Amino acid sequence: MSEPDLTIKLGVEEEFFLVDPETRDLESDPDPGIFEACERGRGPHTIAHEVLRTQIETSTKVCASVAEARQAVREARRVVVESAGKHGVSVLAASCHPFAEWRSQLITPKERYERFAVTFQDSVRQLLVGGMHIHAGFGDPDSRIRVMTAMRRYLPLFHALSASSPFRAGRETGFKSYRLTIMGALPRTNLPGPLASWADYDRLVAAYQRMNFIQNGSELWWDIRPSHRFPTVEMRICDVCPRLDDVTGIVALYASLVRRLLRLDSQGRLPPDPPTEIIAENRWLAQRYGVLAFLGDVGGDGGRVDIEDHAARLVEDLAEDADALGCEEELRHVLAIIQEGSGADRQLDLFRLRRLEGDTEDEALRAVVDLVIAETREGIEANA
Repeated sequence: MSEPDLTIKLGVEEEFFLVDPETRDLESDPDPGIFEACERGRGPHTIAHEVLRTQIETSTKVCASVAEARQAVREARRVVVESAGKHGVSVLAASCHPFAEWRSQLITPKERYERFAVTFQDSVRQLLVGGMHIHAGFGDPDSRIRVMTAMRRYLPLFHALSASSPFRAGRETGFKSYRLTIMGALPRTNLPGPLASWADYDRLVAAYQRMNFIQNGSELWWDIRPSHRFPTVEMRICDVCPRLDDVTGIVALYASLVRRLLRLDSQGRLPPDPPTEIIAENRWLAQRYGVLAFLGDVGGDGGRVDIEDHAARLVEDLAEDADALGCEEELRHVLAIIQEGSGADRQLDLFRLRRLEGDTEDEALRAVVDLVIAETREGIEANA
C-alpha cells in the first residue's frame, strides 16, 4: 500500500467588532473608509463585510504550515487594526461585545444578508456574534468527509479553548461562551450527523435543495463542514480568540489532529463514532464551563474526565504529527490556555476584580472592552 499524502493546507477566518474607543460601544454604522483602507492594504488576504455593519471579517491566504498561518493571521489583524485606527475606531477580537445591544445594530446592505433577515427575522437581527473558522485542505473528498466525522468528538475541546463570550447585553450569562446559544436560534447549526462519504454529503445537500431550504452548502452552518468554495474541512465551532498565541495553538491542534486522523483513515483504523447526542452534551459543557469543564470520556471507559487531563493525553498522542508539521511548541500552548484561562476567563476575572474594587457594572464592563482591545493589538507588530 502506498503512503498517504499527508500534505495539509491551512487558512483562518476571523470576525471582529468595530468599537468606539470613547464609549466602548459598537460602531453601528462605521466609516466606509475603514473597509476601503483594508482593501488597499490587505495583500494576499481577504477582508470583507459581515452580516452586521459593525463587523469585519478577515480570511488569510492559503498557508503551508502552522507558522505561516500564524504570520498570516498577524498580517490580516494588523491591516484591520491599523485601518480602523486611522479612522478613530478600535477592534475587538471576542465573540460577543460585553454590553452592546443588538437592537442598535444595522444589517449590511447585501442581497444575501437582507434575504437572511427577511427569512430568519430576529434570529439574524440578534446575531451579534463573531466566530473563528479554521480551514484544513487535505486528501480527497471521501477522506475529508471521514476525517470530518471523526473530528466531531474533539469539537467541545476546541470550543472550550477558544471561549471568549461570557457577557451578553451587559450581563454575565453564566456561560464561558454564549455565542453558540445565540447561533442555535438559526436552523442548520450545531453538530452535523455522521457521514461516511462525499456521496452521503451530496445526497443531503441535494435533499435540502429539493425542498428549497438552501441554495448551496454555504448555508449549512454546522460546527464543522465541507467548505462550499474550497477543498477543505472548515471547523466553525470556535469563538474568536483575543490573543494571537491562542489562535496559533488551536490551529496547531487542528492541523495535528487532521494529520493523525488522515493517517488512521488510510489504514482503515478510524475509531468508532460516539453518539452525536453525547458529543452534543460535551459541547454544552464546553459552552458552560470552558476550560474548567469535566467532559464525558467518549474515548475511554465512560464517566467524566477533567478537560486538562483529556487535552494532555491528546497532546501526547499527537506528538508524532506535531513534529512532522513543525508545530510542537504551538501545540503545547493549548495546555497553557487551560492552565491560565481562556479569553472568557480573563474577561470575567477583570470584571469581578473591578467590581470588588468599587467600579459600577458599567465601568467594569468598559474595562473588559479595554482589555480585549489591548489583547487584540498584542502580537501584531511585524517582528512579533
